[in-house]
Amino acid sequence: MERVLITGATGNVGSYVLEFLKRDNNIEVIVAISRPESAKKFSPDIKTTVLDFENPATFETSLDQVDRIFLMRPPHISKTKTTFQPFIETAKKKGVRHIVFLSLIGVESNKIVPHYKIEQYILSSGIPYTFLSAGFFMQNLNTTHLDDIRDLHKIILPAGNGKTSFVDTRDVAEVGALALSTGDHFNKRYNLTGNVALTYYEVAYVLSTVLGTEIIYQPVSVIRFFRHMKRQGHKTAYVMVVTVLYLVTKFGKAGSIYPDIQQLLNRLPIPFEKYTRDHVKYFKK
Repeated sequence: MERVLITGATGNVGSYVLEFLKRDNNIEVIVAISRPESAKKFSPDIKTTVLDFENPATFETSLDQVDRIFLMRPPHISKTKTTFQPFIETAKKKGVRHIVFLSLIGVESNKIVPHYKIEQYILSSGIPYTFLSAGFFMQNLNTTHLDDIRDLHKIILPAGNGKTSFVDTRDVAEVGALALSTGDHFNKRYNLTGNVALTYYEVAYVLSTVLGTEIIYQPVSVIRFFRHMKRQGHKTAYVMVVTVLYLVTKFGKAGSIYPDIQQLLNRLPIPFEKYTRDHVKYFKK
């Protein structure tokens, strides 16, 4: 039986990876938690282990007898050399045989974002990998930007009129679970997007139609967006990474559409309207 360590199991992608893998009788799932008290978030039948990327003392134990890892970067961690590099080195020493890493589309040519360096650490380790190069998550709207949409009825971003090939995190997770459950996806990169690219004006229209409340897209400058995110309590390093990603959108680099999800899952990606209908409860006060 394969032992799979899942990081970020309460997040937009990791929670669905956990749900998919729980159905596989050939996989034993271990959930990484940053603090022991976080174990109560999961059902008693789920095994947990303490893993804090900022505390290397937790690496050895968390990786005991682990065969594969679903790896994602916690948003607050930007210093990868003292966190992810030693973690991946420990994984190699402990005999981990496969890392599925949640990355970004176009990261190969975007050395500013932390995901680029993490990919390089994995490649240097020689551990077989699968890179999930995901487009913008639809679920960012009901998490990162929820307050603006729910309370202000606005989408406030520095994305201009650029188009985005949004992807539902449920699709990303299903591909991740597929990669973790077979040996057919070693040393591959999958570009994961929806099959339609939308401007944020179009996103606002769909939200307005489904929610029955007018949602307005308000494009803003980088400086105004930075201040807006800081007022909401986000850390500077996180805001800088997010700002870079939205500038990529503004300059027309986020709208590419790839067939990988359809080819891997034998179905079309989840459309944006279905995502919105499935998440209505988040947008209602």
